[in-house]
Amino acid sequence: MAVPKAMQGKYDEIAAILIPYCDENLNEEYKELCLHALEKLCRKRPSPLVSGRAKTWAAGIIYAIGSNNFIFDRSQAVHMTAGELVEPLGISKSTASNKAAEIKKMLKINYSDSEWVLRSEMESNPMLWYVMMDGLIVDARTLPLDLQIYCAHRGLIPYVPGLEDQ
Repeated sequence: MAVPKAMQGKYDEIAAILIPYCDENLNEEYKELCLHALEKLCRKRPSPLVSGRAKTWAAGIIYAIGSNNFIFDRSQAVHMTAGELVEPLGISKSTASNKAAEIKKMLKINYSDSEWVLRSEMESNPMLWYVMMDGLIVDARTLPLDLQIYCAHRGLIPYVPGLEDQ
């Protein structure tokens, strides 16, 4: 995804905060999702990034992606408290949380959209796999391979789990 030329400077400024933060505190998957969110925010017309501090936007992006991937849950491989998440950025928890809510609304970030879920967590997120078949909600992973392929081609599930094993 390309960033509009008019937004390249703002993208670079915020990316310069996100990349080292993710390298030091999170992981590569988080970094990819955070940069993806940044790109999408740059492409919005008008882009909301034209106003506000770069650190606030970076904190909001990290908070939005993190909360959508249960970063505050201690059972996750990568986990931290809200305070730990924002401390390196020098932003308050409430500011980051408010900016994250704004970002989630703008980008339609939610648990059931695989675009915003860490690849390593897709298998364990049941919301990504529920489909309606003949009026019943079923887990697509339990369907025959041909139906899994159909669901994936229709965008109902993120990938064909029956083919992942082969």
